[in-house]
Amino acid sequence: MTVAEQTEKSIQKTFHKKLFTPFAKAINAYELLSPGDHVAVCISGGKDSFLMAKLFQELKRHRKFDFSLTFLCMDPGYNQDNRVWIEENARLLEVPVQFFASDIFAITDSIDENPCYLCARMRRGHLYAKAKEAGCNKIALGHHFNDVIETTLMGMLYGAQMQTMMPKIRSANFEGMELIRPMYLIREEDILRFWEVNGLAFIRCACRMTEHAGQDGEGIQSDSKRFEIKRLIAELKKTNPYVESNIFNSTQNVNLGTILAYKQDGVRHSFLEWYQ
Repeated sequence: MTVAEQTEKSIQKTFHKKLFTPFAKAINAYELLSPGDHVAVCISGGKDSFLMAKLFQELKRHRKFDFSLTFLCMDPGYNQDNRVWIEENARLLEVPVQFFASDIFAITDSIDENPCYLCARMRRGHLYAKAKEAGCNKIALGHHFNDVIETTLMGMLYGAQMQTMMPKIRSANFEGMELIRPMYLIREEDILRFWEVNGLAFIRCACRMTEHAGQDGEGIQSDSKRFEIKRLIAELKKTNPYVESNIFNSTQNVNLGTILAYKQDGVRHSFLEWYQ
């Protein structure tokens, strides 16, 4: 049995409930796919995006409706070892990745203020452009359940705002394009276990920010705000095992009658508007 066949079998059997079921549930619940869609599955080289690729391949085998897939990997300036690592994993997993180059790392390497924000914006712009060139109408990113709740808490504790990572977003700069997050309901612990069982390892974030800083087991800088949030949630979970689900569910149980103010379409509204 090949590596690809082994991972596909474990998605179908051992990890069906933990991985494929929440993948399909997110697609249905948030209406992420429609007949005729052409999705650019964006491969970063990490554990999340490669699992997303295999889940999309499995979904296509079900033939519920017709849609197309293109697997894109942007090389923003990886060192040669990381590039070869990604190529080898793509070969082992039988994911037909199309590579294209950009100079993002060279640009962000000279930026001292908010290089991660700039990098993320530039990556997304390049991916949208390449996907549109390939005839796609959607790009899929591998953000999972834990990314969602961590981003929600980071916004509150460090950004003084209540917002979350949405399951889909229409592009403001690329007409007709949409970003989707089909791994929205998949837990990171299940992703880790899946790859551990299947004996594969993937690159972590390969930029200068992580090459020169301490990392935890998943390539997150140990001095980063996201790592602080990960530790905070882990501590809270010791006394409240439902804390992760509660954070997630709070984003869809908002009572506007108890909110001081909110923004809609860029306009701020105060509770005083309706209090009288």
